[in-house]
Amino acid sequence: MNKTIPVTKTFFPPQDEYVNQLSRIWENEWLTNRGELVRELESKLTKYLCVENIILTTNGTLPLQISLKALGLKGEVITTPFSYVATTSSIVWENCKPIFVDIDPEYLTIDEEKIEEAITEKTTAILATHVFGNACNIEEIERIANKYDLKVIYDAAHCFGVNYNGKSIFQYGDVSTCSFHATKIFHTAEGGAMFTNDSKLNHKLFYSHNFGHNGPTDFFGLGINAKMSELQAAMGLTVLPYMNDIIQERKAIVDFYDENLNFGKIRKIKLRSGLNWNYSYYPIIVDSEANLLRLITSMNEVNVFPRRYFYPSLNNLSYINYNPLEISESIASRIICLPLYSGLKVESLEIIKKIINNDNNWSKGTR
Repeated sequence: MNKTIPVTKTFFPPQDEYVNQLSRIWENEWLTNRGELVRELESKLTKYLCVENIILTTNGTLPLQISLKALGLKGEVITTPFSYVATTSSIVWENCKPIFVDIDPEYLTIDEEKIEEAITEKTTAILATHVFGNACNIEEIERIANKYDLKVIYDAAHCFGVNYNGKSIFQYGDVSTCSFHATKIFHTAEGGAMFTNDSKLNHKLFYSHNFGHNGPTDFFGLGINAKMSELQAAMGLTVLPYMNDIIQERKAIVDFYDENLNFGKIRKIKLRSGLNWNYSYYPIIVDSEANLLRLITSMNEVNVFPRRYFYPSLNNLSYINYNPLEISESIASRIICLPLYSGLKVESLEIIKKIINNDNNWSKGTR
């Protein structure tokens, strides 16, 4: 029996290097409240990502919530049903109403051609997801937002290191957010960040993530606690030097899949022109849910565990008034992400290839 092959594994940097960063925390006797390591990580990430501003947070969901609050959004927020649940739950949590627009069947991002018909007098923003690190049609979303005076937030949880048309994808929109969860390419165990090019908004986002503080006894305004700790920053500082190796290793795995899988029975996501991708996920789409479930069973039988991601389509959430969205629901029922992580061996890739390409055990239908 082969060793378990999960959909992802956390990258663990050398333990002694992490301990060296932890030693600095003990020397400083400073665990949180923007210590030396958090400030150093911010500085290094602004350089690595080529962004002007970054605010580090304790997870990747709080930046969405803080952005919605800081932009003063009310009423309806147009969003995608094909994303992780945090995209929708953040809108609901901040007492706004998510208005779902179906997705493009190839790019899997929000279908920009359907956004305008969803706009009403109650619409205040567009919250779109760069799915699997694949950019939305940013130019068209920007045009629509300008036409109707809407704010734009990008859930860029998967986008660490992604560039679009020659600049960081985090430079687009009123606010962009990212996740540094342990399953992401770059991680701080738990963590996240938010980005904006607007200095005034950056100031508001910053104090909003720190209780609203203006010094120890004064306050700029309303805030919550979303600060990253020194322990998280220590992990980030230890992982960051390995990013080029991590991305190259992931690229090699993606290249293997691209070159060896039989795309007669499956298809993959179409990447946006102008995108410099980060090899964050490898989703494949099967012709039917029945065949998808058979494929998953065939993989599980040899200890390969892909993930149904994203599933379900978010318009099916129990706290949402259901409206059918044909493309998102269809894609969500037929998509899985294949194993992709630093350290995944060629022999494991060969097992995955054999299962997918030998479709006699799982592909009972036709495209």
